[in-house]
Amino acid sequence: MPDVPPAAAFLDKPSPRRLFVSMTNHGQPPADDAPPAHDDDADLGASQSNATGDDDTHVDPNDVAQPRRIRSFVRRAGRSSEAQKRAFDVLGPQFLLPYAPEPLDWPAAFARADAPRILEIGFGMGDGTAYIAKLRPEDDFLGVEVHEPGVGALLKRIGETPLSNVRIIAHDAVEVVQHMLPEGSLDGVHVFFPDPWHKKRHHKRRLLQPPFVALLASRLKPGGYLHCATDWQEYAEQMLEVLGGEPTLENTAADYAPRPDYRPVTKFENRGLRLGHGVWDLVFRKRG
Repeated sequence: MPDVPPAAAFLDKPSPRRLFVSMTNHGQPPADDAPPAHDDDADLGASQSNATGDDDTHVDPNDVAQPRRIRSFVRRAGRSSEAQKRAFDVLGPQFLLPYAPEPLDWPAAFARADAPRILEIGFGMGDGTAYIAKLRPEDDFLGVEVHEPGVGALLKRIGETPLSNVRIIAHDAVEVVQHMLPEGSLDGVHVFFPDPWHKKRHHKRRLLQPPFVALLASRLKPGGYLHCATDWQEYAEQMLEVLGGEPTLENTAADYAPRPDYRPVTKFENRGLRLGHGVWDLVFRKRG
């Protein structure tokens, strides 16, 4: 695996952080009704998947046939720290990939051709992503996240660890999956702690609806896996129903799976477990 180049190698390049706002919000600040920033401890869920709020501009992920209208996230307010900004400036040119409505060139992006390819939707502050990427150096991880502080935090961790098997796209996950990831191109997908949209009238906004699960399944290779986790029981039950209803997927367990060793337990999750809250993992595989 190629080494992470020294920071000085990037100091004379344009800062991707200065382009980030235009990439993710068309140069506009967050809306007045944007939900508050999430607790940094909740580092395995993110604005793609674990944001909260009542923003009625959010579009139903069921509508996968109209990519211009789909959003897999709700915009969250939040400011990057100085360290996160430096990570954008120094490491962004190598690890932050631009969105483009065309297939991603994985060998060019990761500087190797044959590594297993794992997609993570909504990585929050990136602690879990960095942990898994360090644990599994033989795999390449593509994280999709729109929350700028979270992207900066993961870039910072990439430099500190260091890691060379992680890349980031700061864009709507539905469009990334639709346009950049061809059918049968992924070995795994992680969706950890997506927003439960706990109000009944907002259930239609949940990310893991049948059409999007079918889309994710189509991107998996035979034998590839889809790993979801949630701390909201009613959403876990819906996930089990939706994933179980996708004919190209099969459950690896009778219902919920034991937490795989590679998924770390976060501070936020530990706090919930101490309070008696449950956590449910689901691991499904693509049929051969």
